[in-house]
Amino acid sequence: MAKNKNNQAIWNTRIKKKASTLFAKVGSSIDIDKRLYKEDIRGSIVHVEMLFKQKIISFKVKNKIIYGLQKIEKQISKNNFEFNKKYEDIHMNIEKQLFQMIGEEAGYIHTARSRNDQVITDFKLWIKSATKEINTNIEKIIKSTLKLSEKNIETIMPGFTHLKNAQPISLAHYFMAYVEIFKRDKKRFTNNLDNLNECPLGVAALSGTSFNIDRHYSSNKLGFNQPTNNSIDTVSDRDFVLDFLYCVSVCSMHISRIAEELIIWNSDGFNLIQLSDKVVTGSSIMPQKKNPDLLEYLRGKSGISFGNLFSMLTILKGLPLSYFKDMQDDKEIVFKSYDTLINCLMIFDEILKNISPNKKKMLELANLGFITATDLADYLVKNHAMSFRKAYQKTAEIVNYAEKKKKKLNDLKIEELKKIEPKLTSDVLKVFDLRNSINSKKSYGGTSFENIKRMIMKYKKNK
Repeated sequence: MAKNKNNQAIWNTRIKKKASTLFAKVGSSIDIDKRLYKEDIRGSIVHVEMLFKQKIISFKVKNKIIYGLQKIEKQISKNNFEFNKKYEDIHMNIEKQLFQMIGEEAGYIHTARSRNDQVITDFKLWIKSATKEINTNIEKIIKSTLKLSEKNIETIMPGFTHLKNAQPISLAHYFMAYVEIFKRDKKRFTNNLDNLNECPLGVAALSGTSFNIDRHYSSNKLGFNQPTNNSIDTVSDRDFVLDFLYCVSVCSMHISRIAEELIIWNSDGFNLIQLSDKVVTGSSIMPQKKNPDLLEYLRGKSGISFGNLFSMLTILKGLPLSYFKDMQDDKEIVFKSYDTLINCLMIFDEILKNISPNKKKMLELANLGFITATDLADYLVKNHAMSFRKAYQKTAEIVNYAEKKKKKLNDLKIEELKKIEPKLTSDVLKVFDLRNSINSKKSYGGTSFENIKRMIMKYKKNK
């Protein structure tokens, strides 16, 4: 075997002239992809185990390489490893160190593989791990939301459409909407795990290899369901990256929407919630201020996630099949999106633990805006054989009357109501009670207190 001097690039025999300083800087990705060192070493160990199993390398060479790789992993984890930009990426940095450690036998490690399949394998392994970490954090948010909901089942507030009072609801019902939102996010990430669960290792540069390798063995050892089916598609594929970035973007969008609503609720105009001093900041000039900066931080970070997804789509849109240098940016984009989302999930969970509803204000606001009007229309349909459209018109007349008299619906006397609809009896007055209105919404998924209790129990039991 020809010697590979450790102070030279692996392709030095073919490329005679030293790369320009600028190109060397642009070509190096080690500052980014060194984060993949565990996955890279894990993939390499499985690869050489497969090579030995297939009698492509000897038992001695296999053990020597694995010994060296395990030692390198310890060095990196203890910050006792010097990464060199001259060797471009995590793969070559590890391989160069392996040469230093065990000698020429290190040259066997790259038999029947390329950096093309190596990096995709590493990246898929990393995304699998990152996705599980994200789902763990989403689960914490769901747990915190269930606790908050359980404390506020009978807290009455107005439900809004167009930010206008619409119908009375339980605050717990509102918070339980978060549970549904984050359950979908978790499922979306889980589906992505299923989609990327094919092993790229062994397709080499783009056409496969002439060595008698066992890709099913490597796939199984690395925890994939099966090997990929087409070598060209494998090295071209970054759909799993787009899927991950899309999942991050949707989750970020949900956090941003919820943050926006809580910012509104915390405003002096609404004053529906208070935030603990743990999650607010002050003003440099106005001593009285307590600003919801963390919620604003969450709202703003969604833009970064959207931008990263669009960046990756733009990189891929003009690429023919197979590998191109353009793809090198995929890791930095994904790492930034992951770091941002994990940070936002942890912050949002902390905010959920530091929210106090202003129950008195919520109830006061729920008594404004004629929000039991729909209950009156439903009552007319059920008790006086009216079509809903006729009941709607009759209710609108009653609302107009109350508005003109500057009265709430529950302030109206039965005599006043009978002037507009003579069929009404005093029994109708109960429909204006907020609790009755909420508890009447017994349809599956509705806001009745019993529905909410059952849904909380269901999700707690499914933990």
